[in-house]
Formats: sequence, structure tokens, C-alpha cells
Amino acid sequence: MGATTEIQANGMTFTCRTAGPADGEPVILLHGFPETSHMWTALLPVLAEAGYHCIAPDQRGYSAGARPEGVDQYATTTLVSDVMAIADAAGFDRFHLIGHDWGAAVGWRAVMAHPNRIVSWSALSIPHIASYQRAYATDPAQQEKSAYITFFQQVGAAEEALTGNDFAMLRGIWTASSPAEVADYVAVLSQPYAMTAALNWYRAGFGGGAPMLQDSAQEISVPTLTIWGNQDTAVGRSTTETAAQYMKGPYRFVELDAGHWLIQEQFETVRDELLAHLKANPIV
Repeated sequence: MGATTEIQANGMTFTCRTAGPADGEPVILLHGFPETSHMWTALLPVLAEAGYHCIAPDQRGYSAGARPEGVDQYATTTLVSDVMAIADAAGFDRFHLIGHDWGAAVGWRAVMAHPNRIVSWSALSIPHIASYQRAYATDPAQQEKSAYITFFQQVGAAEEALTGNDFAMLRGIWTASSPAEVADYVAVLSQPYAMTAALNWYRAGFGGGAPMLQDSAQEISVPTLTIWGNQDTAVGRSTTETAAQYMKGPYRFVELDAGHWLIQEQFETVRDELLAHLKANPIV
């Protein structure tokens, strides 16, 4: 059975969902926006049953004890340092990493910076960030899909729009989530400064309209699985088209007839792909 625990890392307190045997191979799972670690609740017992020791944190801004003020507190390199600090606090020397949406964006950077500590990497919805960046900078279709990012730069206005009328706008995109999942998201994002903190990921990563992670065109040697939905309203096909050129280790790209919420929309397929990838890349 899964549990909720608090982990002290980077001088803050992260609320984490955990599952699996203490001596199992470690897995860290990173959620995206606008979600929490609740998105992993169906997957955690599956991984635990397979023998993996899982930690899914509510990341910086989402955990009440890890919600510093200021856009500069949400730089992607800082978010990566949280991941590694959580791994250190849990005693994970080497571990598997899984991420969705912003969790995937942070995961890509973590894999680039710490390839010797990450045994396998699974990215959901977001391909290699250099490929994403190229599309974001040059493809009008992707720029149209990404127009919401410009809106998210509007401090105050974005918060009001997203939380207004009992989170009506976000409820309109959480259509693949269960009522319990939506309730968890609203409970967290209703907390003081939480929505601003979540939006600060965008404000730090895309500040001034600049593409995210301008130095991100780096090779990946860690065994990697990318799963992308071809009906994703935020991440178009052009973001995937140059990803393979950066992959210098084992790489599998899976395209699904699905939207952005892959784990909710096609749980069985995502589950099976993730398990196969983990099992193919054991810690030795």
C-alpha cells in the first residue's frame, strides 16, 4: 500500500507519496502542471508490486513546506536540485526517473546534469527539450499551441483566471481525471501562494518570452523512453521531430492516439511501457 510522508530536502519539506519495498530499486516520479503527485496514484501500486521503491513528491510550489516566494526560486536548475536533494535524503544513490509535462522538462535537465545517477529515464508528453525548444522558437503551429505560456506571464491576471469560478478553467482541462484527483489538485492549488508558485515555473522558464533552457541541446546517454500523444493540444508533432538526434543511448519513442493526460487516458499502455523500460534497465 502507498503512504504519504514528508522529506526534508534543499532546506524545505516536500510532501511525497511513497510505495514499494524499502530495498527495491528506487524510482522518483515527477508531476507536471497543473497536477500534483496524485496523478501517479494508479501507477504507484503497480510499481510497488513489481518490487520498486517509489517516491512521488509534490514538487516545489506544490508542497506547502516548499513554497518560497519569488520567480527566481523556480528556475529549472533549482527544480533539478530539488530532485537530487530528495534522492539524497531518501538514500538513493542511483535511481530511475519518470516525469510528465513540467516534471518531464525538469527530468530532461536532470538526466543531462546527472547521467551517472539516473539509471533510466521516462518522459511523458514532453520530448527532448532541445527538440521542444526548436519547435517553440520556429514553428508557427507550436507557437499557437504554446500561446497560453504568454498568458501565464501575466502576474495576477493568470492566477485570477485559473482560480476563478471555483477553478472552472482548469476543471475544463482536467476532464480525464477522477473526481478524487481533481479534488486533490484544487485542494493544493487553493493554498496560499500555490497557484502563483506553480505559474512561476513558467515565468522562470520562459521569462521575457525566451525559449526554455537555451543551453539544452545536449546529448542523452541514459536509456530513455518518450511517450507522446498525437492529440496533445499543447505539444505538437514538430516538438518530436528532432529529438532522436540527441539520443546517444538506448531510445524508444512511443506515439499514442491520446491527448496530454497520458496516464489518465491510456493507463494500461503507459503502465506496460514504463514497466518494460524499467525492467530492461536494472540497476547493476
